[in-house]
Amino acid sequence: QVQLVESGGGLVQPGGSLRLSCAASGSIFSISAMGWSRQAPGKQRELVAEITTDGTSNYADSVKGRFTISRENAKNTVYLQMNSLKPEDTAVYYCSADILGLTTDGLERGVMWGRGTQVTVSS
Repeated sequence: QVQLVESGGGLVQPGGSLRLSCAASGSIFSISAMGWSRQAPGKQRELVAEITTDGTSNYADSVKGRFTISRENAKNTVYLQMNSLKPEDTAVYYCSADILGLTTDGLERGVMWGRGTQVTVSS
């Protein structure tokens, strides 16, 4: 069974930094795109950043220049470096991965999600 586990969330003051990590584990054959999304209270989940296998990335306009997504393919891990954090960045952050996994029925592809990690930006 494939699972994604996030870590690195917490409470930080405005202007501070946090680094989120997300590791995929299980019967993984390959992973293509990986990404981070967030959901603030009362709002819809939004894509923050995503990155392809070759390192091509894109970002939501609200985080460009402040957040950096990266990945270590050998470790099936994606990171999100968040700098110059603002109170409006407060949300639960979820990682996702487009995974080709080995199941009892053979190879199956699907987007997997982690359970999320809370990021709170407040003084």
